[in-house]
Amino acid sequence: MNKPLIVIFTAIGLDAAGIGLIFPILPRLLQEVTHAGNVAAYIGIMTALYALMQFVFAPVLGALSDNLGRRPVLLLSLGGAAINYLVMAIAPQLWMLLLGRAIAGLTSANVSVAMAYITDISAEDKRARRFGLFNATFGIGFIVGPVLGGLLGDQWLRLPFIAASVLNACNLLLAFFILPESRAPARGKIEFAALNPLRPLRWVLSMKGLLPVILVFFILSATGEAYGTCWALWGFDTFHWNGLWIGLSLGAFGICQTLVQALLPGPASKRLGERGAVVVGIACACIALIAMAFAREGWIVFAIMPVFALAGIGTPAFQALATRQVDPARQGELQGVLTSAVSLASIIGPLAFSTLYFAVRQAWPGAIWLSVVAIYIVAVPPVLLGTRTGRAVAPVSA
Repeated sequence: MNKPLIVIFTAIGLDAAGIGLIFPILPRLLQEVTHAGNVAAYIGIMTALYALMQFVFAPVLGALSDNLGRRPVLLLSLGGAAINYLVMAIAPQLWMLLLGRAIAGLTSANVSVAMAYITDISAEDKRARRFGLFNATFGIGFIVGPVLGGLLGDQWLRLPFIAASVLNACNLLLAFFILPESRAPARGKIEFAALNPLRPLRWVLSMKGLLPVILVFFILSATGEAYGTCWALWGFDTFHWNGLWIGLSLGAFGICQTLVQALLPGPASKRLGERGAVVVGIACACIALIAMAFAREGWIVFAIMPVFALAGIGTPAFQALATRQVDPARQGELQGVLTSAVSLASIIGPLAFSTLYFAVRQAWPGAIWLSVVAIYIVAVPPVLLGTRTGRAVAPVSA
């Protein structure tokens, strides 16, 4: 693996770790700052604020990277993250924590720039594999983040933020000295229209061929929210799992999915074609979800886990397909829109699936997984429609 990819994957791992870093300490931190007994509402606000900022600013950073180049935008976001976490480490009031979490969501929007960078330096036949490694790295960071946050938070409640600041600062230095620019900037000066978050949305709506791509990416991202929202509740209601077994099941799934994302998207895309890999991934997810819906013994979940994890070959293949729908000059803008779709899904998905789960909980908890199957099935026609040969390229001035 070349040095630029190492820097990019390191940045993404740190972003993911930063997201998960505060999960174990957030309730205690909010209790310390607000002196409230029930901080559930504050946790919801901070989670939604993070996702909202990422939703708004991912297209902006992506468009700026098309305009100014990938490297300066990545460096700016890494520097901003390092400063932000340091500020959060000493924040004495709630509004400072909210502001810090908002800035963290803004800087984490550099995911769109990182994906555009990978697109720039990767031949089309290598993109699925590298997007798979990208997702695997994000998954590892998201696993390591909460563990690190819990360990450090037991020593001092603010220590995880200092650790995140130091890690981002180290990655900033690494990127500054090693990371080259992946493409020449499109223009010599900033167009302020590029800072309008709605501009990429107008661009997407003006291109009939691109809209199904964004829709499918949103659907795939939204279905993923069902697991984080309902898994623990379903495990307790169906199998009477305690915290240990819920943790073991999530850990097993995380390991299987990370291995699949790291090793299989490239070979699967070569053998099945990228469209075929997406459809096979959806089929594997549906088989596993149907088995889970009807399962009455906990061992069935662990037995079906490898099939469930094979669903992970679909998203990287679809990401690779999406890059072919857009001219190279607008890859940053595309990745920004895709990242916004993920962020929007992380706002809508938990609300929708939690509401649906509590509606079916008494009668049949496993029915929640059949609802995910139904959504996957709905996604298949847009997959086939949105990934036809040829690019849906709009004029750069759009």
